[in-house]
Amino acid sequence: MEKSEEQEGTVKFYIDEKLFGFLTDDNTGEEIYIPVSGLIDEIKKGSKVYYTPSEGKKGVEAIDVKIRKGKR
Repeated sequence: MEKSEEQEGTVKFYIDEKLFGFLTDDNTGEEIYIPVSGLIDEIKKGSKVYYTPSEGKKGVEAIDVKIRKGKR
């Protein structure tokens, strides 16, 4: 999988000390891995985000993760 189009999701959890977390895709319900390298904005549990799915070392991961602000 190459870099895909931007999607919407909700952060399930993010552990600062371990530098990773997971989000749930708002459309499919799929859980997606978030590596620290994929973050643009600071996130926390429950954050509504935009992200781009990309093929990582262990499957799909979220990159370009940023907080959804206002209407787009």
